[in-house]
Amino acid sequence: MKRFDPGRTEISIPQISAGGLKRIGLVLLAVVAVLTSAYTVGPEETGLVLRFGKYVRATDPGLHFKMPLGVEMVRKVPVQRQLKAEFGFRTVRSDVQTQYSSRGYAEEANILTGDLNAAVVEWVVQFRVVDPYKYLFRVRNVEETFRDMSEALMRQVVGDRTVNEVLTVGRAEIALEVERSLQALCDQYETGIKVEQVVLQDVNPPDPVKPSFNEVNEAQQEKSKLINQAQSEYNQVIPRARGEALQTIQEAEGYALERVNRARGDSALFVAVYEAYRRAPEVTRRRLYLEMLAQVLPNVERKIVVDKDLRSVLPLLDLSKVRGGTSK
Repeated sequence: MKRFDPGRTEISIPQISAGGLKRIGLVLLAVVAVLTSAYTVGPEETGLVLRFGKYVRATDPGLHFKMPLGVEMVRKVPVQRQLKAEFGFRTVRSDVQTQYSSRGYAEEANILTGDLNAAVVEWVVQFRVVDPYKYLFRVRNVEETFRDMSEALMRQVVGDRTVNEVLTVGRAEIALEVERSLQALCDQYETGIKVEQVVLQDVNPPDPVKPSFNEVNEAQQEKSKLINQAQSEYNQVIPRARGEALQTIQEAEGYALERVNRARGDSALFVAVYEAYRRAPEVTRRRLYLEMLAQVLPNVERKIVVDKDLRSVLPLLDLSKVRGGTSK
């Protein structure tokens, strides 16, 4: 006979049979299978399905199903998104005011130029994944390999140029050459990457020599300024002088042509008068006399016409009063 102990509580645990445990296990397995068989591919992605590690198919954006329980795995690759790789710096925050940090990345940015000078080059490579299968399975550690290729090509291209070209006029050419060479190398290695653009974010001399480079740049800018001013003065003075010289030449040619034509006309007139005089000397002499009088008499204020046989002259008519003037 058991004694009743008021301070002791007994709890009875229901016994589960083997069949019940099997049913619970099947239910849990079914739940896990359902949860691991459905997956979603984003609008900018492509899903690559692997069955026991082997590629079997690619899926487009949307809801899809696969074999559950790890039989098939899905790796998603952003094919519609522009990716970027930064060298010599990293973006700390992308906002209205983007913040960058270059601490700890000096080894990437320090590059030796062709004339054995140092330059701090920071650049960005923008790219897209155009073949997700090659991107995942053709090259091991494709992102690290892509960074190594970009850095090697940038050092090669910068190493073929002088420091002045790298810091000033050669930046666009360097970026374009690196872009072409990097795309060719990506195609050769079958990375599945399309290089969109290479941008030199910032190119500066090292900090210890930066003041000297700034002075050189200021001197070059002052030189360019003076050259532009001189060119401006040249463009103002030289065309004006050329125009004035051309005008003087044309005026001289016109004057020469006028004098030659007038001389030829006078010569032709003299010859014509001579021919007329040779044919009729008396008539020509009288005509010349009358023409000369016609030219001289209008300039004479007082005119008195008398007969050649007249012995004395009487002032019968005051010509100055008739003309309305005063006698002189």
